[in-house]
Formats: sequence, C-alpha cells, structure tokens
Amino acid sequence: MNAAGFPLLSLITWLPLVGGLVILAVRGDEETVAANARWTALWTSLIVFVLSVLLWVRFDPAEPGFQFVESVAWLPQWGITYRMGVDGISVLFVLLSTLLTPICILASWEAVKVRVREYMLAFLILETMMVGMFSAMDFVVFYMFFEGVLIPMYLIIGIWGGPRRVYAAIKFFLYTLAGSVLMLLALLAMWYQAGTTDIPTLLHTSFPAGMQTWLFLAFLASFAVKVPMWPVHTWLPDAHVEAPTAGSVILAGVLLKMGGYGFLRFSLPMLPVASAQLAPLMYALSVIAVIYTSLVALAQTDMKKLIAYSSVAHMGVVTIGIFTVNMQGISGAMFQMLSHGIVSAALFLCVGVVYDRIHTREIARYGGLADRMPAYAFVFMVFTMASIGLPGTSGFVGEFLVLVGALQVQFWLALLGSLGMILGAAYALWLYRRIIFGRITRDDLRAILDLSPREIAVFAPLVVLTLWMGVYPSSFSSFWDATVGAMVAQHQAALHLPAVLAAATR
Repeated sequence: MNAAGFPLLSLITWLPLVGGLVILAVRGDEETVAANARWTALWTSLIVFVLSVLLWVRFDPAEPGFQFVESVAWLPQWGITYRMGVDGISVLFVLLSTLLTPICILASWEAVKVRVREYMLAFLILETMMVGMFSAMDFVVFYMFFEGVLIPMYLIIGIWGGPRRVYAAIKFFLYTLAGSVLMLLALLAMWYQAGTTDIPTLLHTSFPAGMQTWLFLAFLASFAVKVPMWPVHTWLPDAHVEAPTAGSVILAGVLLKMGGYGFLRFSLPMLPVASAQLAPLMYALSVIAVIYTSLVALAQTDMKKLIAYSSVAHMGVVTIGIFTVNMQGISGAMFQMLSHGIVSAALFLCVGVVYDRIHTREIARYGGLADRMPAYAFVFMVFTMASIGLPGTSGFVGEFLVLVGALQVQFWLALLGSLGMILGAAYALWLYRRIIFGRITRDDLRAILDLSPREIAVFAPLVVLTLWMGVYPSSFSSFWDATVGAMVAQHQAALHLPAVLAAATR
C-alpha cells in the first residue's frame, strides 16, 4: 500500500494481465473468441488509461521525489523489494504507455484477422511490462520489466509481421538482449558495492570514479540499443518494416523511450563523473545519428523505413539534450521524447491506413490522395509539420530547448544538432508531397476511401495532444521541472565535491 492506502500503481500495472486472463477464459467459435478478445482488450486498456489519468491528476508537480510509493518485502535477505513509485520523469511515460495501448488495439481492429486472441493478449502483457518498467523503484524489478518487454514484442513482430518477420524479430531480440546482459553485470556490481538494489538509495550512493566509467559503459551497451544510437540502430528499420502497424506504433511510441529513460534514471544521477567524462562520446554518436540517418531517410522508397530512420535522428537529438545536463537540455529531451512518442506513432498509423487499403508501402505507388482522402491529408499534414518542428506543434518545443541547452555547452554541438531539423524538413516534406499531392494515375487510388469513424477516433486524441503540447507546453514540462532541477543540482554538486574536499584538506 502507498501513503494513500490504495495501490494505484500496482493496479495500473497488473490490471492488463487480469484482462489477459479473461481473454484466455473465453470459449466459443473462432469469430466469437476474436470479437470477445477485441472488446475485452479495449475495455481493459481504457480502464487502465482512466486510472493513469487519475494518477496524473493527483500527482504533485512541486515534489521532486517519488510519489504513490508502494513497497512489499520480496527478497529481504538480498535487499530486494517490490517497490513502485513515479516521479516527474516517469509519470508522463506511464500515461503515454496507457494512452497508446487502446489506440493500438483500435488500429488493429480489422487489420489483424488471425490468432486475434493471442494478439490482444500480447498487447496487454506488453502494457504491464511497460508500465512496470517506468514505475519500478528497485533495480531488479526494473530489470525484470525491462527484459519482459522483449517477449511480447518479439511475438508481435515474429507472428503478425511481414514476409521477413522472423529475421526481424530475432535481430531485435538478439540486439537488445546482448546489451542487457552487460547491464545485468553492472546491476550486480552496484548491488555488491551498495548492498541494495533500491533505486532511491542508489541515486545517493557515491560510486568510485574508476568504477563509474565501467558501469556507464555497461549501461550504454543496453540503453544505446534501445534508443537506438548509431551504430547499434540497424535492428530498428527491419523491426519497423516487418512489424504490424500497431507493433510499429508501440515500438516507436514507447519502447524507444526506454533507453532515454534509462540514461535519465541511472546513468546521469548515479554516475555523474563518468557522465561528464564521456559526454563528448555521447555528443559525437548523437550528431552522427542525427546527420547520417537523416541522409539515409532521404534515400528510402518505403514509407515505414523512412519514418524508422527519422526516429533514429529524432532520438539523437534526445541524447544530445540529456547529456548537456542543464535544465533546458534535459527538459527539451523529455519534451522531445513525449512528442516523438505521439508524432512518430501517429505517422506509423498514417502509413497503416493506406497500407490496409492498397497493401503496399512503396512511396512511388501513391500520389494525389488529397483528392480522395482530404481528412487523411489533413491528419498526415499535422503530424508531418510536428515531425519537422513547426512552431505551434509539439515537435518545436523539444528541439528548441535542446538547442538552447546545447548552446550552453558548445556552439558547434548546437549547429550540428540543428542540421537534423533541416534534413528532417527535406525528407518529411518530400514524403508528404509524393503521397498527398499530384495527380491520381492508378485506378485503385481513384476508389480509395477516406478515414472511417474508427480511424478518426484513433487519430483525434493524437492530433489534440500534438497541438496542445505545442501551444501550451508548460502544462507538461511543469511535471518534471522539480525532478529535473533536483537532478541537475545533484549532478553539479557531485562533480564539484572532489574539489571542495581537496580545498578543505589544505
């Protein structure tokens, strides 16, 4: 129980599994089972979303520490506790996870026709793992949820994906698992040094400078794959292209944020000396990701692959902001992650809409859709503008703050990072022009239908959020300002502590 006497976080975390059990208990013919599975998954995910909104409403933004804390002794002889809580960094990621899950289920309503029960079950298990990962306050519990995400996503790609789905699923699994093994070794080293796996305790534990470097590199091996950073990004385009539409939505919307969240939760506050020493390495990898993958995106002929490479470039901006370790940079990174979680997910949904009708993602196959699909053209335009950072949309705020933070570190870092915006405008507008404008030359495009009521219900909340975040950004940034401010202050104090101690001993 938490201080309020009600385990709200645990309810949000584990309720999807209850819905999964209900789906497993359904009996009947294949059509009945599929229909019941869809409705059970949708209502379960909607209830979880409402509970997460309650969590968001009751959250106190002025408090920098963890709130809604729940703690149950699990393995006390090893100092391991089932402990859950959220702070300003994690609370909105919980909300993002619970928002995108019902959207994914709605988006899959007609697209998925085989093994529907198993598909819906996989998404509910995935929701539990995502929420648990963002809420865990014990390192071992975090690691279990962090790795648990792999299993349902592996199945979603490998069973319901495209022609090369098995290759993409195995590549995704091996890349992420290999990096996570090194994080497990780092976890064991920190437990041996501190005698606990409690995250709030580890946040205030001073690890030796030499040890910090090795711990940082071990974390980097895991989190860089998840972001993904160059050069360990090659699994992402394959996974996106082969995954079903909803799989790409949750992969871009939430799973790519696991790496950034890991840097903010563990690398920066727990390993401040190593973070400062290796920041130039992080800047270099991030700038390469921003420029290189943007150029690669320009050369793509597949819509999904183009958006996948754009995700790598946008997350490169995020890692630049994180390692500036100032208020503007980290706030910009947080905003960019949330914005990307909504905008990139929506762009994959836009691809899914036309793919469900024409069954191809080749850019050259389309053109002139504005004549037949005006509502679709409007929705696609909103998310394209947000992707390139148009003022008034969510994409502008995060990129602007990251550049402000980067300018405080070095002019060239901000200049090279800003190239991603220029190249982003090039490939995003090129894609939009090829798909939406021009003349319709193919018969199947002349008969294509505009957005259905179900598809409008999928896009409407994402459009509202994209514009809300762009017009009134402080309503979101206020949730993490206190937490980020405390983190930056702690980081700066840790870097100056050796000098202070040396001066005191003279």
